[in-house]
Amino acid sequence: MEDRENFVVEVNSVDEARHIGSLRWSVEPTQIDIEIVDEGKRLFGILGKKMRVSISRKQERPGAVATDFLKDLFSRMDLSLEPVLTEGSNLDIAGDDAGIVIGRYGDTLKAVEFITNLVLREAEPGNRVRLDSGGYRERRQESVEKIALAAAREARRKGHPIRLEPMTSWERRVVHMALKEWDDVSTYSVGSEPMRRVVVSPVRKGAQKPDLAHRS
Repeated sequence: MEDRENFVVEVNSVDEARHIGSLRWSVEPTQIDIEIVDEGKRLFGILGKKMRVSISRKQERPGAVATDFLKDLFSRMDLSLEPVLTEGSNLDIAGDDAGIVIGRYGDTLKAVEFITNLVLREAEPGNRVRLDSGGYRERRQESVEKIALAAAREARRKGHPIRLEPMTSWERRVVHMALKEWDDVSTYSVGSEPMRRVVVSPVRKGAQKPDLAHRS
């Protein structure tokens, strides 16, 4: 039998079908869905044809793997936190210890998000989650935008580039977007992760700003 999303087999019982499915995908029998295609004809309820069933894996809701991982992680760390799935693949971490998981400038939240996505890379290739806690990301975005605007004004006034603090790729994107309409300043990133940062530089008259796609 080919390893695909579902397949049809002949079995004596639904339990046997679940067992076959659990062996195929190395999961618990409870993670297997069974659909009876043909019950077969039996003589006196004992002898007869085997039933034909379609076996498939249950589709987990988006974010389930990340949610389970975080619950286990917070439990091991003895933290009072609960990951809650919001829109898309976003998870909001709520609880009494929310301040701990955010950390200074969101450093701890970034680290937990990085580890969670490493786990997802193995379990759900191609899927990623974004973590938040009590609207911290929105507040951080507003803060980064203010930093960007202040740096742009300073670069324009002093006439030389202003180097910002190291930021994540998301925060750097916020800076680039906040200043994309400024004709007299440009932004670009320098350095390597995790110390990569944005430079806000004045633009001379007649010079062309670099494309946003090349400023990450």
